[in-house]
Amino acid sequence: MLQTLRSFGPNSVSIQSVVMPVIAVINRKGGSGKSTVATHLAAWLAHEGLSVLLGDIDRQQSTKSWLKRRDAALPAIVPWAMDKGHILKKPPGITHVVLDTPGGIHGFELAKVIMSADAVVIPVCNSLFDRDSAAACHAELMALPRVTSGRCKLGVVGMRIDSRTHSAQTLRDWANREQMNFLGVLRETQMYVRGLETGLTLFDLPVGSQDADVAQWEPVLQWLRPVAGLKPTVAPVATPSLKTDPVSTIAVDQVPFPHKDKNLPTPFGRPLPTQAPVPHVDPIAAFEHYPVPPFLMRH
Repeated sequence: MLQTLRSFGPNSVSIQSVVMPVIAVINRKGGSGKSTVATHLAAWLAHEGLSVLLGDIDRQQSTKSWLKRRDAALPAIVPWAMDKGHILKKPPGITHVVLDTPGGIHGFELAKVIMSADAVVIPVCNSLFDRDSAAACHAELMALPRVTSGRCKLGVVGMRIDSRTHSAQTLRDWANREQMNFLGVLRETQMYVRGLETGLTLFDLPVGSQDADVAQWEPVLQWLRPVAGLKPTVAPVATPSLKTDPVSTIAVDQVPFPHKDKNLPTPFGRPLPTQAPVPHVDPIAAFEHYPVPPFLMRH
């Protein structure tokens, strides 16, 4: 399907491009786990055999650093490409996009991201400040036309949940009061920290190594499968959750994401092979005021 797209820079032009599913990870508050969610969603899509771009709108470029550490033997995830005029371009062959966004995003900048998005995942930790910030962000998102019309859907994920507390239920109750689409929770574990340091995600680990943590992602992935154009899975599997949540039943016909290649480096067990240094390019400099590349913008 072709759709006419329009850039919003000073040299605005109309172009044509294939419409791609775009998943944005958004929360105004820094440190909410946006980069963790974005990298995991990109890795999940890559393990599904899709050609994925992980676009970092955040000036810190956290996901760009993560991509440099990712081993070439793993399913590929590509960053922005930049032409000779320092304009961000979609690399050829890309079919799906995951956007990591900066903290504090609001107003026109937030609206521009939503103009490109088909789904938004809002990660939120369980503190008063995190909940208040997420609620304000959610309220602003709900007022945007693409969300109100149903063309972009929203989902909330609880982050860094301590299973020894009632944090999961507290977040669930809060989301229900705020009339949010609460997808589930992800527990606090050092595997996420180590993964960001080594270019890995839970979906890159051998089957059986982190099954309980991978299972916590399943409600999020099931919600995103229609957005990504993936068929829903069908076989019932019991998903272990935190102690404060009942065990839920979800539909899966396979576990498509953990990589089974025995020749891959052992995750977190030893250093990854040395890779050639990647020259640093700051794509945000080209889009200081208009950070979302034109090829993603939709009417």
